[in-house]
Amino acid sequence: MNKPMLTALITIGIAQSLKIPIKKAKTGNWDKGTLVETGGMPSSHSAGVTALATYVALERGVSSIDFALSTVFGLIVMYDAQGIRRQTGELTIKVNEMDAELEQVTDSYDHNLSHRQAVRLRERLGHQPEEVLGGALLGLVTGSLGYALTKS
Repeated sequence: MNKPMLTALITIGIAQSLKIPIKKAKTGNWDKGTLVETGGMPSSHSAGVTALATYVALERGVSSIDFALSTVFGLIVMYDAQGIRRQTGELTIKVNEMDAELEQVTDSYDHNLSHRQAVRLRERLGHQPEEVLGGALLGLVTGSLGYALTKS
């Protein structure tokens, strides 16, 4: 089995699982759907790529091509997660707001809430910088632990 990849995949699962209690602490509601959503704290994107790069650094060294590849691609993933994808989410919020305003202005406002929720575009796509950092810190810990556990 590819131990660095397994470490990264387990880290992604841990990050996704951590989103449930973190969201509960913020909102007071248990939302198991958070397990499969993008966005939120910590970033599973950042956690996974950082765990992989950490494991590779410990296994092959920071001067290896493997570490260079995992780090550069990881940085691209983290930049995308907090940059472009977050901007897309913010744009989606504006589109949803415009849709609601248009319905009210044209007197076609639907008071049926379940219908309104079905029509809304998904707004939570990317990450805030602190969510990316939280994922990266989680990845450092799990990448180091994964390496230590496989070398014992």
